[in-house]
Amino acid sequence: MNLDPFMQAAIEQAKKSLAEGGIPIGSVLVKDGTIVAQGHNKRVQEKNPILHGEMDCLNNAGRIGSYRDTTIYSTLMPCYMCAGTIVQFSIPKVVVGESVTFSGARRFMEEHGVEVVDLNDLSCIEMMQDFIHKNPKLWNEDIGAL
Repeated sequence: MNLDPFMQAAIEQAKKSLAEGGIPIGSVLVKDGTIVAQGHNKRVQEKNPILHGEMDCLNNAGRIGSYRDTTIYSTLMPCYMCAGTIVQFSIPKVVVGESVTFSGARRFMEEHGVEVVDLNDLSCIEMMQDFIHKNPKLWNEDIGAL
């Protein structure tokens, strides 16, 4: 299956984070068919507990005015913190690579009118499963389960 180019860009961001010694989660923000921002989890790299992939992406977007005509792509189902930001900014659609390794806040987003599309992508699942297997303590820190 050929992945959508926006999800492929999010996966490249996740790989960039992994190469930097971080958690392999990437995100891109799309507006009018164009990537307006990219980001990846930088919790480890910048010692910042809230710099998840989606948060880094939105931070990199800067002030773009309304987010009502955007879609955010993430390699992993957003957590409640990131989902809260998505809801707060009225981002109408989230496309995720997978939710097998982390179920996240799908229901919360849907209850607040966000369309959530889960691609259940094997490459995203395998990337996270491999990372979690090799780095269980770091993963548990990331999801607040220590």
